[in-house]
Amino acid sequence: MSKELLWLTLTVILTGVLWIPYVLDRCKVRGLMGAMANPSRNDTPQSPWAQRLYFAHTNAVDNLVVFAPLVLILDNIGHSTPATVIACAVYFWARLAHAIVYALGIPVARTLAFAVGFVAQAVLALAVFGVV
Repeated sequence: MSKELLWLTLTVILTGVLWIPYVLDRCKVRGLMGAMANPSRNDTPQSPWAQRLYFAHTNAVDNLVVFAPLVLILDNIGHSTPATVIACAVYFWARLAHAIVYALGIPVARTLAFAVGFVAQAVLALAVFGVV
């Protein structure tokens, strides 16, 4: 497994488990049956941190749709450089930081973490075309 695929795997796992804390909060706030019920406008609101983590998770899924194909394309064409490995690692850590600072409600840090992840994706896109 290439280093880029390792970072993709870790990113997929991270994205795959981000729902757990906010669903646990939903169970705490609404009870187990309330958490499993269909959403309603009358639902008790979740904790603010859990609402923010929900949006961070949604954002992570949205961005995984860009990151994963770039890594898979690079793997398919056999293009791996120190820059692509670093970009994949940076992307993972940026997504983790994004989720944490978003849940904590730190707006500027959230935006910076997102921007760092975007730059990492841009590096991968450039690598697909042999620029990096």
